[in-house]
Amino acid sequence: MVTSKTIANGILRAITVIVLTALLLYFLYQIQSVLIYLIVALILTLIGNPILDFFRRRLKFNHVFATIATLFIFVIIIAGFLMMFIPLILAQSQNLSLLNTGAIEQQTLQLIDQIRIFLENHHIDSSKILKAVDISSKMNFNIIPNFLNAIVATISSFGMGLGSVLFITFFFLKERHSFITRAKKLIPDGHEDQALNSLEKINSLLSRYFLGLLLQLFIVFICYITVLLIFGVPNAFIIGFLCAILNIIPYIGPLIASVLAAVLTMLSNLGSDFQTEILPTTIYVLIGFWIVQIIDNNLSQPIIFSKSVSSHPLEIFLVILIAGFLFGILGMIAAVPLYTILKVIGKEFFPENKIIQLLTKNI
Repeated sequence: MVTSKTIANGILRAITVIVLTALLLYFLYQIQSVLIYLIVALILTLIGNPILDFFRRRLKFNHVFATIATLFIFVIIIAGFLMMFIPLILAQSQNLSLLNTGAIEQQTLQLIDQIRIFLENHHIDSSKILKAVDISSKMNFNIIPNFLNAIVATISSFGMGLGSVLFITFFFLKERHSFITRAKKLIPDGHEDQALNSLEKINSLLSRYFLGLLLQLFIVFICYITVLLIFGVPNAFIIGFLCAILNIIPYIGPLIASVLAAVLTMLSNLGSDFQTEILPTTIYVLIGFWIVQIIDNNLSQPIIFSKSVSSHPLEIFLVILIAGFLFGILGMIAAVPLYTILKVIGKEFFPENKIIQLLTKNI
């Protein structure tokens, strides 16, 4: 029989759960930097595991020295990246006036005026078109400087974070077997083998995925720079760098990169004749970028998405699309790793399920 005391206790328990959940979420929000460090360290650990195994098995290093050597490679790569790109980005960003919103707005208005003259020379009523589009009122000129400032701020504040991430990564790599041993004690006896098999498969698949993703971004970066240098676009390195970073966002990123490349190409050539120089160069750059993206979509991405995480390209496309609708850009970026983790767990713990069998037949 339901009594008022039972109802009151149920309401009290529900309120307690809600309050504790809210406090937990608030706590996680307050330590979000630490969580980011842990996630980045975990990604570096997944990338570093094959390197560590190479030092141990091929070069016969002991575990500690193999861990130190792996971290040393990370430090060299990061230091080389900073020494190569940061001065270049800062110098060329000044040339592009990317840190000056007013300069961008003035250059864009000059570009619109050149477009207007070009349309009028071809007997097209530019006033109606530009009035209908109303570019100047709709364009947010803070997007480009804010984007660059975010990158520069992230890099400049990464000093303490880099030390923290490398410190955490060292112990993740060094103590990975200890972590597994301790995890065994927390896992119920009936599911111990399933959990450990899941961890091993997740580690293998995500290691290949992140290594492949880094390789893809590097290849795209080189291809973008090559296209920009062929057509003599000023500030080729900064434009190629920004567009390559956008490729982290599946499917949508390359489209945004094409638009960004077109805009920055026109702004970089401002002062030249629009009809004979700016417009043809921009068209050639867009064609070059589209060729790079076609090659990337048909070679790099299928290898990464299909081979590294053992999923069909259509399956990955639908997962990324759903994640994008539900969680936006961050959802699209995290979709493939999280989906891979769920597939591995499903295969180990629910192997008899028909849907899971269909989705995990290649794992």
